[in-house]
Amino acid sequence: MTIFKQFTFDSAHFLPMVPEGHKCREIHGHTYKLTVFIKGPVDEQLGWVVDFNDIKHVILDTLNKVDHKFLNNVPGLENPTCELLAKWLWNNIKQTIPRLRRIELYETPTSGAIYEGE
Repeated sequence: MTIFKQFTFDSAHFLPMVPEGHKCREIHGHTYKLTVFIKGPVDEQLGWVVDFNDIKHVILDTLNKVDHKFLNNVPGLENPTCELLAKWLWNNIKQTIPRLRRIELYETPTSGAIYEGE
């Protein structure tokens, strides 16, 4: 069974590696939408893979490091593209949720990254 939980967070950043004049080289912000997917067997007694509330607390520990933050100042996110932020989130979440199978990170309603580990 695969379950999922969604979160939103707000952050500011700029992309230092893009050419001069590119709009993303200027400081700007996003309301990100993160969906985490966790795979595992359904516990026969409890009837779930894992308690959604437990997922929430673990994910919020990670999101507190980036929510309402300037991403360029977060260690490991000096070039905070959507793709690199997705990998950073994966690496932080996977430590506490080993059954993590996929994350989807939307930087805008129409753009984002899907990461399933390497």
